[in-house]
Amino acid sequence: MSILVTGGSGYIGSHTLIELINKGYRDLISVDNYSNSNVSTYERVEKITGVVVKHYPIDLTDQNSCKLLFEQEKIESIIHFAAFKSVPESLANPLLYYRNNLDSLINLLECCQIFSCHKFIFSSSCSVYGNSEELPVTEKSSLGIPESPYAQTKFIGEGILADTVKAHQLLKVIILRYFNPVGAHESGLNGEPASARPNNLVPFITQTAAGLKDKLQIFGGDYNTKDGTCVRDYIHVSDIAEAHILALNYLEKMDKPIDIFNLGTGNGVTVLEVVKSFEQVNKLTLNYEIVDRREGDVEAVYANNSKAYKLLGWQPKFGLEEMMLSAWKWQLYLYEGN
Repeated sequence: MSILVTGGSGYIGSHTLIELINKGYRDLISVDNYSNSNVSTYERVEKITGVVVKHYPIDLTDQNSCKLLFEQEKIESIIHFAAFKSVPESLANPLLYYRNNLDSLINLLECCQIFSCHKFIFSSSCSVYGNSEELPVTEKSSLGIPESPYAQTKFIGEGILADTVKAHQLLKVIILRYFNPVGAHESGLNGEPASARPNNLVPFITQTAAGLKDKLQIFGGDYNTKDGTCVRDYIHVSDIAEAHILALNYLEKMDKPIDIFNLGTGNGVTVLEVVKSFEQVNKLTLNYEIVDRREGDVEAVYANNSKAYKLLGWQPKFGLEEMMLSAWKWQLYLYEGN
């Protein structure tokens, strides 16, 4: 029986494939439509692990394609990464996000019912907390008003899963609320897919350092934080990946149909602190400017991760300096034309 990793050629998905292989899993299947990634990612996974991952070019919003996959493969567990994730893009094109992120989830859950797949791990986001008045947020913190269509799709997705397990009683679900994944594999051979218009802070930093961008823009310097810039909980992507293996193990013994875990370090770090850390550890100077706030951004959010530590046995291994070192190592690998 196989583990299906959707969005496996993407940033977190590919790192999770690497961690699964390193932990001895071999019966893996990946699907992706390559809208925000590239099939060459699997070559890097093979280069790191020595294992070829079976993969299919599938758009999960197509119901027939989903069913054909499940008819062809015996799938026991699903780790569902595949989703669009850009806040600005979701504000500009909300219907694209609702259709892609929700239709794909619904199609997978229908296949779970039809083909007796009973284990499901869902990639959610700290964005469901909105501008929380409680910091650090716990899994019991009130969910705020989603600040973007992207956040709304994660909020709705969690609701779809909660309703589905009530009707589909054999299904067990773990929802993992990521905070801000950054960094790259310690080998420097795999990281966030290269993009001319990155969605996240750290690729903007590394591309600016590499001379691919003239200037780094920091959105908002007048927030009620220590230096006026947004506060986030930055977590190494390999730590996020490891949590999925622990979640798979926990599903086997979980005594409830659904559970939720925060995946963050528990430390709130400002955007400027990230910039300064990158400059310091890599001995570089960045050209940056502070500009107006960006619509859809929350002021501050960081995690209480004690539940994941207690029940999953998960503890982040990498600090901010290691995140910044690995991100730059990956950028240099890209810069050298590999």
